[in-house]
Amino acid sequence: MLYLYHKEAGASTLTLTGDEHRYLFKVRRHKAEDMLYLRNLQDGYLYTYEILSIDKRSVVLALLSRQHLEIKASRPLHIGWCIIDTKNIEKVLPSLNEMGVEKITFIYCKRSQKSFKPDFKRLEKILLNSSQQSGRSVMMKLEMAESLEDFLKENPQSYMLNFSEKCIGDEKGISTIVIGSEGGFHEEERALFEKEKIVGFNTQLVLKSESAVCAAASKILL
Repeated sequence: MLYLYHKEAGASTLTLTGDEHRYLFKVRRHKAEDMLYLRNLQDGYLYTYEILSIDKRSVVLALLSRQHLEIKASRPLHIGWCIIDTKNIEKVLPSLNEMGVEKITFIYCKRSQKSFKPDFKRLEKILLNSSQQSGRSVMMKLEMAESLEDFLKENPQSYMLNFSEKCIGDEKGISTIVIGSEGGFHEEERALFEKEKIVGFNTQLVLKSESAVCAAASKILL
């Protein structure tokens, strides 16, 4: 873990209890006078604290210094992801976070199952843990869209990932891309995109939605 998240990081003193205390006391076995790095994931600062005291119930920290240090991808990427099984979303979300995806909008596309509803509180907890491990300094944004048409009204510059002779790796101007659900896009949805805005992979293999979203993110960001 590169830092510890706390919403009040930046305060002159902090008292940690619960899971945060348990991690420092039982897992990391920190002691008084140890140094810790904290972030609030809002202002881009990395805060250095000293442990003033630590016991079986709480940890008291004192702020020593702060440094404005933003750790993020070199370019922004917004993914419109047609809803799939939320369990599969949760499995790959840490990888997308580590690669630096700025924002994901989950979309109810025509082949998405309406019974799948993302639990945003659970997803944010996954993102917090991933950010602490990877060093990412700004939280990924998560949103919902009721249809692909609604998403495109807000993001008209979007590309579609589909079968195409135009390889995603050759297109340098992608900042927003839509990934289909299991079964791909409906014909009516494909018709919403101009041909030059449809890109694909240089492979004949068929990828699952969660594999495709990770591959697309790595092609664009890494």
